Amino acid sequence: MYAVLDIETTGGQFNEEGITEIAIYRFDGNQIVDQFISLVNPEMEIQPFVVKLTGINNAMLRLAPKFYEIAKRIIEITDNCVIVAHNAEFDYRVLRNEFKRLGYEYSRNTLCTVELSQKLLPDMPSYSLGKLVRSLGIPIADRHRANGDAMATEKLFELLLSKDKEKTILTSMIKSDIKTGISPKFLDIVDTLPSTVGIYYILDKEGNIIFIGKSKNIRKKVLQHFTSNSPIFKKIQQETYTVTFEKTGTELIALLKEAEEINTNKPKYNKVSKKSVFPYSIYLKTNLEGYLYLSIEKTDGRKRNLMAFTSPNEARKFLHKIFQRQQELPYVEFIYEKKSTKITADNFFINFTSTREEFNANILELFKPYDIDKDHVLILDKGRKVDEKSAVALEKGKLNGYCFYNLNHQINAPERIAANLTPILFNRNNRNIILNYLNKKIGYKLIHY
Repeated sequence: MYAVLDIETTGGQFNEEGITEIAIYRFDGNQIVDQFISLVNPEMEIQPFVVKLTGINNAMLRLAPKFYEIAKRIIEITDNCVIVAHNAEFDYRVLRNEFKRLGYEYSRNTLCTVELSQKLLPDMPSYSLGKLVRSLGIPIADRHRANGDAMATEKLFELLLSKDKEKTILTSMIKSDIKTGISPKFLDIVDTLPSTVGIYYILDKEGNIIFIGKSKNIRKKVLQHFTSNSPIFKKIQQETYTVTFEKTGTELIALLKEAEEINTNKPKYNKVSKKSVFPYSIYLKTNLEGYLYLSIEKTDGRKRNLMAFTSPNEARKFLHKIFQRQQELPYVEFIYEKKSTKITADNFFINFTSTREEFNANILELFKPYDIDKDHVLILDKGRKVDEKSAVALEKGKLNGYCFYNLNHQINAPERIAANLTPILFNRNNRNIILNYLNKKIGYKLIHY
């Protein structure tokens, strides 16, 4: 659990500042579960330059609660939390000093989004909160006010969590929980999981990720693991300390992230297969007369395929489907030729009445809804929340990454999308995962730009 906060102060001598405003968002790694926002009477004058910067003046604070009146609420909302702030050293120091004046020793672990941004978002022009979030397309309101800055920091932290491939943030959280002696039971763990699409991480008591999975229903899938009698999951059950998760909005992002995170983290109970997940593909070929035809063959990573499948029969069904869908095209008969029982290649020809140019153009038209080889391609789909969309970005058939954006803040410029992307490392199955998804799913929107 995280407590994302921002504090505004009176300014003045080091360790003598007083708090004038505080905003805290309790964040469980997926959503805000509690919040506290308040002006604070610091019982001292605000420095003039701070008044100009924040707009908070002495008159505004005369009737505001004093710190001792809100101290209990701050302790409660940050209980069992890691403090997250932009320049956390400053906010945490000021907060601890206020508690010291009351004779209370306030102690929490901290994470600094400046340091995390420098590590996970290298080469940004600036790491000041305002400039950083604007360059990332994160909306910010009421700059230099606690609520606006805390909300922007929370959105930034969500982005940083998604870019934390090595899960250093996650494992540091688990290790900090161990110190407090928290050890949830299986039922307690399942109760915290959502019935939505995403990926999940099973961790042991040392904070090591021992298994990564994806599911359209995280809660249901993890419950199956905890009730499984298979030897592997019996071992996982014995070693499980906790389970965390990440909502992905779509199964496509879950599939891509699962493949990447297993390859990056190499959990002890995930087998990294050296075989292709999609061993059969459709390839576009040309006969001696210059006519295009379609061939089902064993997947060859050196050749550009049109579509990928788990079996040759699945590929045949796909071809029948798209030809039936395009009955208005000038096809007379569908001919199938199988070269051998070992299926080195299945060739599909179409008798035609049109010219070669028309025929070839129609063949290409069939695969237009699945064309990811243009210069820039976006696959737009559902987000993690009702007011959110997801975007998977490709360039000339190569996966660049994904991002989420609010419907009220439409992303309409390629450079803005690039700034928001969470990159996904190369995986030889990425292209085939995407092609297979486009074949099976509906509701997405493919955009070429």
